[in-house]
Amino acid sequence: MVRSALGDIITPDGDFHFQRLIIEGVNNDEVLAVNKPEMVKEETCLSHRSFADGNAYLRRLQDRVQKSLVDRLPFPIVRFADGEYAFYALSLECNGLYRQAESTAAIKAALPLHIDALARLSREGMFAPLIFPGNIEQPRRGIMALVSRLRKRPSASTFLELLEKNGIALTGDNYLPFYVVYAWLSSAPFARLMNGKKICLIGSECDQEACRRWFARFDSSPEIVFAEIPAEYVATRWSTMKDQLLANIPANTDLCLVGAGIGALPVCVDAAAAFSIPVIDAGHVFNMMNDRVDKSNGARLYTHHRL
Repeated sequence: MVRSALGDIITPDGDFHFQRLIIEGVNNDEVLAVNKPEMVKEETCLSHRSFADGNAYLRRLQDRVQKSLVDRLPFPIVRFADGEYAFYALSLECNGLYRQAESTAAIKAALPLHIDALARLSREGMFAPLIFPGNIEQPRRGIMALVSRLRKRPSASTFLELLEKNGIALTGDNYLPFYVVYAWLSSAPFARLMNGKKICLIGSECDQEACRRWFARFDSSPEIVFAEIPAEYVATRWSTMKDQLLANIPANTDLCLVGAGIGALPVCVDAAAAFSIPVIDAGHVFNMMNDRVDKSNGARLYTHHRL
């Protein structure tokens, strides 16, 4: 388990460490030029010792998805970042680009469902949390430790503490760096793997023709269908939406891509279990496919490939 009590986020046996995420063919210069310069710090992220670099993670992700497709195994993949960290800390700071929670009480009521989904994700799929030196709180002593606890803001540390409290472990088998998901979903190998497959896009809106054009850039022609969910409060109201959403996913779907904000966790876990397929929290790449990068407030790291 990655223990948040350790300031360097290295497990006692040395499984995890921080290193720069290097992926062949990816160029972040354009994204860094239009975003805050400090975003470059996010290129240094938590990595497991079993993976030499980002390319190794990409190969592992592709292999796992291919196995899920062939063997019809549930395989949910979910990303976690500031919004999720705030939600699990019962903070309405989770309401960033989209409205995710109506109130603290609504988060508290939904939290048991999310913790159960986190436990299932650890067994059946992969976590992809954003963990880099800038969003890990360093341990403090004395009066500063008290001040830190009183002023504590949601962070990767609070997320890791939630996992630890509930006996959920991050391992080399169930952990991916956050940006590996973006890099793979925006790559030619993913698009070509989807050629001839049926993809169900789960979100609040979808331009299926724009999605077909996106895949066509890679000489890929998947069949694309759409299952609509509300634009707001999926994270707190999933139990009332679940049956209808699952009924709208075609039975012969090969893979689902999800754009549901913080609600992506239960959506991915439940859809993967219901259909025994890969279900991936696509987030920004979902918007890229729909030609709606504006919904993400601009470009993101690890989504610009040299074609």
